[in-house]
Amino acid sequence: MLKNKIREDTHENIRKATSLSKQSILLLHQKKFDESKQKLQSARDIIENLKKQALENPEGIYGGMFSAALQEYAEANILLILVQEERFVCPDEIKVPCVEYVLGLADVIGECRRLALDSLRDNQVQKGAQFLEIMDQIFIQLLALDEAYMLVPGLRHKSDIARRIIENTRGDITLEVRRESLESYLKKLMPQSKKKES
Repeated sequence: MLKNKIREDTHENIRKATSLSKQSILLLHQKKFDESKQKLQSARDIIENLKKQALENPEGIYGGMFSAALQEYAEANILLILVQEERFVCPDEIKVPCVEYVLGLADVIGECRRLALDSLRDNQVQKGAQFLEIMDQIFIQLLALDEAYMLVPGLRHKSDIARRIIENTRGDITLEVRRESLESYLKKLMPQSKKKES
């Protein structure tokens, strides 16, 4: 009975940590950075307690759920620090195992696409292009982990998805750059047309 209670409480806390990390990412997209950090801090506290419990009850009660929570937590941390400090956080800094860190990093590509599209909607093409550059950097690092595909379950699948996301984003940004160039060209022609008419 006690073992079942521990398992239920643990699973509930894992779900909470996962949910808090997801909320942190959503708040970040809404530019509510302080709230995003608060959610992430709450997730961090839960994860640290879960790690302590794992030492006290090392019976593998977490399974894939805890790994998924760590991936989501890693993704939220990587994204927040990328946006606010323009740097990549390392696994040791956020106390996440390398496997979960890499899988979380792969998911950051999808969030960067969302940031790139938001930038395009705000007529900030250069900023969108910067997010595309970040996506490329991450993907290059994932490719460099070629041998890890066999060691990290799910990494190849995430990398395949990331490749498609990057190409779609590249297409969106290219179209917007061309539209801006055309718009700029037409504006230059307009004064000349008016002079001829006068």
